[in-house]
Amino acid sequence: MHYELPIGAFIAAFLVLVPLPWHWRARNVPTLSIIAWLFFSNIMLAVNSIIWADSIAITARVWCDIATKFQVGATMALPACCLCLCIHLERIASVRQVRTTVEEKHRRMLFDFAMCWGLPIISMALHYVVQGHRFDIVEDFGCRPATYVSVAAICLVWVPQLVVVVLTLLFAGASLYHFFRRRLTFARHLQDTNSALTPSRYFRLMSMAIAQMFWATFLTVTNMWLTCGGGLRPWISWADVHSDFGRIGVFPRAFIPVDQWNWTYFIFWTVPITAVMFFSFFAFGQDAMKEYTACFGIARRVLHIPEKVKPVQSATAFAPRFPTIDRKSTTTSGYTTDADTVQSKLTHDIPLTPHSTSSFGTDIPPYDGTTDYDSMHKSASLSEAHFPHNVHDMA
Repeated sequence: MHYELPIGAFIAAFLVLVPLPWHWRARNVPTLSIIAWLFFSNIMLAVNSIIWADSIAITARVWCDIATKFQVGATMALPACCLCLCIHLERIASVRQVRTTVEEKHRRMLFDFAMCWGLPIISMALHYVVQGHRFDIVEDFGCRPATYVSVAAICLVWVPQLVVVVLTLLFAGASLYHFFRRRLTFARHLQDTNSALTPSRYFRLMSMAIAQMFWATFLTVTNMWLTCGGGLRPWISWADVHSDFGRIGVFPRAFIPVDQWNWTYFIFWTVPITAVMFFSFFAFGQDAMKEYTACFGIARRVLHIPEKVKPVQSATAFAPRFPTIDRKSTTTSGYTTDADTVQSKLTHDIPLTPHSTSSFGTDIPPYDGTTDYDSMHKSASLSEAHFPHNVHDMA
């Protein structure tokens, strides 16, 4: 049993659901449709690989009828959804749409539903025209749709897909042209159009659509070339093509050529790869990070995980330190400053130079009216000043 087949498909189905919440809030019908088609496609592939692991038993016939038709519709659904998305993006980027009204939104949603779901249903109905028998069962891969390989099959199955892909690429090219033409004022233009898109979201959607269309083009062309490589069968009549319609083809692995087996194995993985591509374009944006944070908060509350409290770093205010000087009254005839007291108050404060006690011991007599100037401005005589004789006097 190939255990990697169901595991890979289930993982891809889970990944494609990760961007669902913010696309649901945006009511973006094309992206929601892509999520739905990819999710159910991966689930069906996973179930098929489990039921028919190392087996070719003809079981679950109704399931196979539904699964094979869904596979046919899914091959048309992805190009159709990307086409709707590119049409909407091109309309926003151009000057044709100034503002989006409520009526315009309703009409656009109806058009998106018709393209994303109506066109695949039409593709399923047209496939019945070239459905030679009920379905096929391939060992390890399960049921696959059966197609009568003819000119009618090319016109009804593969050509419509290529037409939708080409239209998508044309609208994507026009959108990129408008984007780069107005790249300097594009954010303001999106605000003027009353759109919920930002330039980063716009470019992400556009890149996703272009990447998916190149991938779909490669798969469609390669599948058509390998399927029709063995030659086309003649279209004789409706009755001839649908004769023995209830037949179920069975293909054990031992009877399948190696090249055909490898291609079948690759075709299985194309659907999970497409889902991973879609996930990668939306899993690392700003919206995704917000959703991850919200989910982690819910899980933390459910599991009762305490939240880390970050220590609050208070800013230390700068308080200037000023020396405090005690003034002591020694006599009634004046004021005296005790230099020793001052020096004791200045410990670890602003240093004073010179550091001698006599420098700040000047005695100022009061004004007696005999001198012709104010004694407050009388300076000490040079004989009273004390200067250090050597470096030890500085102490």
